Amino acid sequence: MQGKIVKGISGFYYVYVIGTGIYECKAKGVFRKQGIKPLVGDMVEIAVIDEDKHIGNVEELLPRKNALVRPAVANIDMALVIFAAAKPQPNLNLLDRFLCMMEYQKVPVTICFNKRDLVTEEEQEALRQIYAAAGYPILFVSARTKDGIPGLKALLKGKTTTVAGPSGVGKSSLINELQSEIHMQTGGISEKIERGKHTTRHSEIIPIFPDEGQDEGMPSFIMDTPGFSSMDVPGLEKEQLWTCYPEFIPYEKNCRFIGCSHINEPDCGVKEALAQGNIHPLRYENYCLLYEEMKNIRKY
Repeated sequence: MQGKIVKGISGFYYVYVIGTGIYECKAKGVFRKQGIKPLVGDMVEIAVIDEDKHIGNVEELLPRKNALVRPAVANIDMALVIFAAAKPQPNLNLLDRFLCMMEYQKVPVTICFNKRDLVTEEEQEALRQIYAAAGYPILFVSARTKDGIPGLKALLKGKTTTVAGPSGVGKSSLINELQSEIHMQTGGISEKIERGKHTTRHSEIIPIFPDEGQDEGMPSFIMDTPGFSSMDVPGLEKEQLWTCYPEFIPYEKNCRFIGCSHINEPDCGVKEALAQGNIHPLRYENYCLLYEEMKNIRKY
């Protein structure tokens, strides 16, 4: 039977199978010999050893749509980055770091600002305008008032989404809202993966089950992501950073110099677009800061 790995810890893989629940599996030795490691999010073929205890073996990895390095997870459909609209004020430099990481790994991003009840419509529009030229979808929600939660659930439906954001923005409250039905509907899931609960640095995706009356089938999944303050993305060089800013791309062809950094060179198409108001100054400022940071990282 086929299922999705929702958690991996200490050599065990917990595989969700539609209709029957979670199976605790070990991976066959052939994966080690081939240098292949199953990832959370992988779709796999399993062989059941004990149906009563829900124990099995991972027999085969099905083809991956994608695989991220940080976090180490496969088959991600979307990244949802959560910041507070206020209290605390959103750190847009930190937000841009995450956006760059996901752009480089070619994962679609939606920006979600929580605590919308603390800001005015004008303040929401000001935040929207910063990212308008980049084309990112932006949601404003409130975990406290539940405003916007149905729309967020609809956005996540049928997808595997990695969720990220700094502490203090209400990320945990939002995730709890999204998976509020989990304990009622997953049967033996919590017991089956109990052994890993004391470990804080394992990968895990959480099923969001359909509300009553909705179509059955593979649920939506969300994966919480650890902190992302570093710009350490394996393979990403400072010369490629501009490609992680979607709004820069249409104007790069107007640059006079090949390999333009879009910082100090004359006749730069990106800086001209900035001057004309086609690129938001805060986005450009963060680009310059990240470029300098990457330039100063010592390579060993």
